[in-house]
Amino acid sequence: KGEVECLIELFDRLVAKPSDRFAAIGFDRAMFRDALHSTFGMTDDVIMDRVFRAFDRDNDSCVSAVEWVEGLSVFLRGTMEERIKYCFQVYDLNGDGYISREEIFQLLKNSLLKPSSEEDPDEGIKDLVDIALKKMASIYSLGYLSDCDHDGKVSFLDFEKAVRDENLLLEAFGPCLPDIK
Repeated sequence: KGEVECLIELFDRLVAKPSDRFAAIGFDRAMFRDALHSTFGMTDDVIMDRVFRAFDRDNDSCVSAVEWVEGLSVFLRGTMEERIKYCFQVYDLNGDGYISREEIFQLLKNSLLKPSSEEDPDEGIKDLVDIALKKMASIYSLGYLSDCDHDGKVSFLDFEKAVRDENLLLEAFGPCLPDIK
């Protein structure tokens, strides 16, 4: 109860800025991104937008106090099952129930250092996507995943099984959970 009260108090403090039109109801996307950046050190725009969408469960473009508390519950202390669902939701950019090669490409695009001007930056990202999918495929070949057609898409079930087998895959496509600090 004390933790929830503290989260609500923090929520009230963060949204009480007089210049914000959403102050009465909650965080808009910009305020939420500022909070993610200042509190958790997140910098990837795509990931921060997806985290906002994961928190904004009613899709009203505003994170209410209830959504804030429920979202932080998973974000900070979620069970493995809750975190798997959350990460998959963040990575499924178009909401179709799969993480495609193109989505993985978009997610990893900002994770590589800027290459020298002689190299095509997209080539390094494509290589990284191939490595990620090969890792998933090696798990497929061990019988852990059900993607028999190897179509370059990862379903929720595939993702869940892969993460349960190898916990490091939980944030394979970008950091969307806070670090231990």
